[in-house]
Amino acid sequence: VQLQASGGGLVQAGGSLRLSCAASGRTFSSYAMGWFRQAPGKEREFVAFIRWSDGITYYADSVKGRFTISRDNAKNTVYLQMNSLKPEDTAVYYCAARRGPYRTSVEGYESWGQGTQVTVSS
Repeated sequence: VQLQASGGGLVQAGGSLRLSCAASGRTFSSYAMGWFRQAPGKEREFVAFIRWSDGITYYADSVKGRFTISRDNAKNTVYLQMNSLKPEDTAVYYCAARRGPYRTSVEGYESWGQGTQVTVSS
């Protein structure tokens, strides 16, 4: 699976951004997608998860109620809508793919996109 993330940028606190992750190379009905982020000097952390087949989602507590993960089956694309952004959301955001159930660990994902920078100014 090849993944291409896009949509990052600079936004003021309280603003919104939508990240996209275009997937190619396989049929995705058995896959699940995750968004992770990594801030400078910190470990990569789980943000959100969606199962391609039925759209079931999970979120990290830090983004619950502000971020929404969704997918467009026709476009093989997963989105991360980020609202009410905070300076602490500043990080490089990565999309990732796995076959199997819900996981929050980095090691549980077999394919990764290149990352897109999100910077939230105060």
